[in-house]
Amino acid sequence: MEENAFNISLEKNPAISIKAIPGHFTTNNVHVNYFLDVWELKSNASLSRDIARELAIPYVASTLIDTIVCMERTVVIGAYLAEELLREGTAVMNTGGQIHVVTPLSNASGNLIFQDNAIEWIKNRNILLLIASISSGATTKMATECIEYYGGRLAGISSLFFSSEQFEYKINALFTSADIPGYKVYRLSDCEMCKAGLKLDAIISSEGYTKIA
Repeated sequence: MEENAFNISLEKNPAISIKAIPGHFTTNNVHVNYFLDVWELKSNASLSRDIARELAIPYVASTLIDTIVCMERTVVIGAYLAEELLREGTAVMNTGGQIHVVTPLSNASGNLIFQDNAIEWIKNRNILLLIASISSGATTKMATECIEYYGGRLAGISSLFFSSEQFEYKINALFTSADIPGYKVYRLSDCEMCKAGLKLDAIISSEGYTKIA
């Protein structure tokens, strides 16, 4: 798989790029024909700061944000994003305010929850949801339902990569499926690669992928 990998760079800042690895991959919900490696973007502090500047653009002058909810280990980007949204300026909506950066937990049933000491930063607050990658939209749906359950007001959703063509909310993403030639997402029962007899290459998650022997 890796020998056919290639990088997709952000036109405005070529230092920001994702590695696209073609193959036959499965998540808990869908099959996809590419694994999009965004680990470097989430873990490299310099890149995370650059990414935060790009992700702040849709909100900085127009959207009040009280809390950033970070999914899939995006907390480093989330911290820099809060910094960008709080910078001083006459056209900056959140100047002089405070923004908390939090991450929900998963309980024994697999549902997302916020600990008691974090609920005050969700209830009646304007929430920006930050997710590493959106393909089927299942994680995004779970996160938005969690925010709504705890009384938060969803002010926006940002992602490093977005591939769902039909989704209830607007997604502000750095990269989309249009940037990846032939990118496909299949329901588990409708996968064309499975129907063609192609074996699965790997199982993917927000942490990376595990090859299937």
